[in-house]
Amino acid sequence: MLRTRLLVSYLLLILLPLLLLGTLFYRMSLGIVTDQAQENFYQIVKKNNEIMDVKLRQIDRISSNLFTDKELFGIFNQMNPSRKEQLLEADRKISAILAQRFAQTEDLFAYQIWTSYYRFGPQNMPQGNLTESPIYKEAKLAGGRLVWNPTYDFAKMFNQPWLNKAADYDYRYLFTATRLLNFSYLDNSTMANLDPGVERPVLAISMKADLFQHLFEDSIPAESQYFVVSADGTFVAHSEQRLVTQQIQDQWVYDLLKKGSGTQRITLAGNNMLVCFDRSDVTGWMSVVMIPQQVLVEKMVPVILTSTITIAAILALAAVTLAYFVFSRITGPIKHLMVAMRFVGEGDFHAKVEAKSNDEIGILIQKFNTMNDRIRVLVNENYAIQLREQQAEIQALNFQMNPHFLYNTLNVMNWVALENDQEELSRMLLCLSNMLHYTTRKDWDAVQVREEIQWMDNYFYLMDIRFENKFTVHVDIDPALHDGKVPRLLFQPFVENAIIHGFELMESGGIITISGRIEGDARRFTVTDNGCGMGEETITRILSGETPTVGIANTIARIRHRYGDNCEINIRSSIGQGTSVTIKLPFDT
Repeated sequence: MLRTRLLVSYLLLILLPLLLLGTLFYRMSLGIVTDQAQENFYQIVKKNNEIMDVKLRQIDRISSNLFTDKELFGIFNQMNPSRKEQLLEADRKISAILAQRFAQTEDLFAYQIWTSYYRFGPQNMPQGNLTESPIYKEAKLAGGRLVWNPTYDFAKMFNQPWLNKAADYDYRYLFTATRLLNFSYLDNSTMANLDPGVERPVLAISMKADLFQHLFEDSIPAESQYFVVSADGTFVAHSEQRLVTQQIQDQWVYDLLKKGSGTQRITLAGNNMLVCFDRSDVTGWMSVVMIPQQVLVEKMVPVILTSTITIAAILALAAVTLAYFVFSRITGPIKHLMVAMRFVGEGDFHAKVEAKSNDEIGILIQKFNTMNDRIRVLVNENYAIQLREQQAEIQALNFQMNPHFLYNTLNVMNWVALENDQEELSRMLLCLSNMLHYTTRKDWDAVQVREEIQWMDNYFYLMDIRFENKFTVHVDIDPALHDGKVPRLLFQPFVENAIIHGFELMESGGIITISGRIEGDARRFTVTDNGCGMGEETITRILSGETPTVGIANTIARIRHRYGDNCEINIRSSIGQGTSVTIKLPFDT
């Protein structure tokens, strides 16, 4: 009787705490994994939206530049729609212009210019009467604003019912950006506009709806679903392709549209789902990812249950003969496990429990360590997402440089053409061609110092012609630095500031010195001028990013993003005493 009671007592003492610990462990693990996964997937959705927005903003920027395209202005202003040979010649020229503008932009399916009398650009789609399509009419009403049209059925949009009988074609589902082009350009300080009687054409840029499929399917679990929905409730993209272009029916989706961005847990068809959603800043469309909660824990639950049952059975048998031994062998590891679980619950995913045996307790500890490692991997993935977000921000800052510099260079060329009767135009065009080739290369991240020097030689030539020998330049950079890499256009904004502002009151005698030296484990570059200088207040505004000078602010931001705390930027100047800008960078690896 006593042995029976002792056995029952030990069984209760073993089974009840074990059951409690297993339940606590399961709930804590489930909560930690679910919360971390929900945040990680939310960051993935935001990152995917940012990637898509970068691509779409590039399309917006390029299409905006067409407004001032002088060649397109001339073609449409002199267009005679009744002359077929003129239309064909115009189509050839316009197709070449569009290809030059958009050929480097990824993911574009088609880019065309539409009028009521002709469709210019690639003629690879049977679009019928374009002027009757809703997207053409909406572009006309928008008056020059870029309109993003959600995914549509090509056959329905352009009234081509015969395509429904044909085999599946690769442009069945498209989404299109349209913009009314009211051309104008500056002609000798006078704004030239299209003649009143000239029809304003519509630019149409189309992309396949499966663009979203490539973006999402590689970043979410196979059992998950995704969809992109427009503000009016139309599916722009969906993991189930049959739903694309359909109108949403579920009220909870409309509720998400009102919120715009965030996470939510809902129950659909009896399944608990994690829902992560975020709205695009460019199109206003909302991306939604739905992950079944079961996917996150389906491998963890059987392990916990199996381990708990097995350990309970073995411990119950051992309690009959070796109660004290079993008690000591169980209590210690469980205490360590609970301490580690508390650290995990507080966010320390580096907590480890040493498995001193290969019994059931040891297996449980190993599984805990394995699970903890998996959670840490999720945290690292979240960190990687944050790094990619910083890279996207750097790229966005980089893209600001192209239009800013192009505007300044073209302005210089305009002055030369006006003041020198185009005598130096050929040489300038050659320099400008080299400069534009350099600034439009894809590897914006970093370039060799020798490439930067070559680019600055072209720039100084143009500036020297513009300001008629107003200044001289001395470049003294240690040859050992020539093969090292620096952010592109590192010196240009500071040199430009010296020429435009520093030498503003000087007729001649300006001196600019660009030097570079190795100092220990760092590189020190200096740009010095003998111009009019600046006060401490101006220097403070420049270094804090409050200066209205886009080029300098952009360059300082790019340097700090790339090197963080490992770089130094100092400006020394005073009124009438010139300016010295010092940039200290680590060696690029």
